[in-house]
Amino acid sequence: MTISAAQIKELREATGAGVLDCRKALETSGGNMEKAAASLREKGLALAAKRADRATSNGVVELYSHGDGRVGVMVELNCETDFVARTKEFRTFAHELALQVAASSPHYVHPDDIPAAVLEGEREKARAQAVAEGKPEKVIDKIIEGRLDKFYGERCLLRQVYIRDDEKKVGDLLKEAVASTGENIVVRRFARWAVGEEIE
Repeated sequence: MTISAAQIKELREATGAGVLDCRKALETSGGNMEKAAASLREKGLALAAKRADRATSNGVVELYSHGDGRVGVMVELNCETDFVARTKEFRTFAHELALQVAASSPHYVHPDDIPAAVLEGEREKARAQAVAEGKPEKVIDKIIEGRLDKFYGERCLLRQVYIRDDEKKVGDLLKEAVASTGENIVVRRFARWAVGEEIE
């Protein structure tokens, strides 16, 4: 089967993968765009997992001001090389993260960053709520896990639904960025300020 340049371009724009990877995925899938995209996503996840241990000492600090200066965000995004840190795609991704932080007010990058005391407090709150609702004891643990999962989705940047596409989470965008750059990428930290908010 002959794969056209237009098909490769379309798949590349949809996935951010390289030209050769797109051609190979299209050939393997018999020209089926959805199967090829799914194959590239899986490959990207595998690449992301393999690269997770690599050092990330380069990157950018993205600054974003929203609402005529009423909200300010700073995000540090790290990668392996200065070459990738200077690319338009990497800087665009950093900007998208800053927009996400401005819009969704996460408190943590990842669930692992949540202090044990905060997590235990959420567990106790979920348990008390389930008991108050008269839920059977045998399902309370599942209810607690479900409520914690919802808590992670609200408070953890990488678990939040992406503001531009509710089919994706921010963590999916990170995996796509790792797959397209071929480097480990880490959201190191962020800060969000809003005019008039109380300082903790």
